[in-house]
Amino acid sequence: MRVVGIKILKNKLSEYVKLAASGETILVTDRDVVVAELVPPREARSAWTTDPKLAELVRRGVIAPPADTGAPLPPRVPAASLEVVLRDLDATREDR
Repeated sequence: MRVVGIKILKNKLSEYVKLAASGETILVTDRDVVVAELVPPREARSAWTTDPKLAELVRRGVIAPPADTGAPLPPRVPAASLEVVLRDLDATREDR
């Protein structure tokens, strides 16, 4: 982990971005107070974090990304058979 002042970071930004991309965490200080962290990207990036608007909404807690459990979806089961639906439809149309 490296610590860099904001003024030096500004002048050598590309160097520090390369360090972060290679896996190193950079602490950014302003008057010896840590104000930010430059961290490597997470392994599993989703559309929720690569889209700037969605990422901002997630960061503020307005929305939450979906939980991906990796489990397959359950099999689809129809609520009613086609015959039952058609019979009910015919029943509702009898009064017309």
